[in-house]
Amino acid sequence: MGKISGIIAVCFVLFFMAGVSSAQEQDELFNQVEKLKIQRQGYVLGGQLTKAQQAIAAKNPLEAASKKVFKFRDNNLNIVVDKETLRVLVMFEQFEKISQQQVQEKVGELFIAYEDPTISAHDKVVYWAWGKKEKYTADQFDMAREKKKPLAIIATVKFNSEIKIMDKNETQAVGDVYYIISSDPLLKFFHDS
Repeated sequence: MGKISGIIAVCFVLFFMAGVSSAQEQDELFNQVEKLKIQRQGYVLGGQLTKAQQAIAAKNPLEAASKKVFKFRDNNLNIVVDKETLRVLVMFEQFEKISQQQVQEKVGELFIAYEDPTISAHDKVVYWAWGKKEKYTADQFDMAREKKKPLAIIATVKFNSEIKIMDKNETQAVGDVYYIISSDPLLKFFHDS
């Protein structure tokens, strides 16, 4: 019986240590992401909600997909927050049936906020990607792809449009658009088991 209790005690200690290590890793990642200062309407990815933002959250709740988070809306901006730390995990906006000019205006706002994107694809998708210290340039992305060494990305802004953003043949087109600001490495801590 003593041997089994010893094994159980060791397993408990290892489980506890794994939990502490995981919590420390999560906290460290939150801090790295916050230092990048990726903001939208006063909210900072990885940053903690202010008292005023908490009040907005309380008045404008939305249904969340995980028990570990809560979601709310501030005007058109949707924000997903870690319940335990009150730190921002995701921010996104969606726009339905907007014109190409409006699409250009929305992507233009992101260009102003985050400067040149890291990647653009098919005139419909634009990405800004950050490593631990700074935003990656298009040249850094191309070089990494050439060398087949993926970049260590900890945060992204992804803009996606149903219609082409600059194509002069689509000036009369209308479509849905969204952008999402998130950290995939952080989100892995928030999948319900």
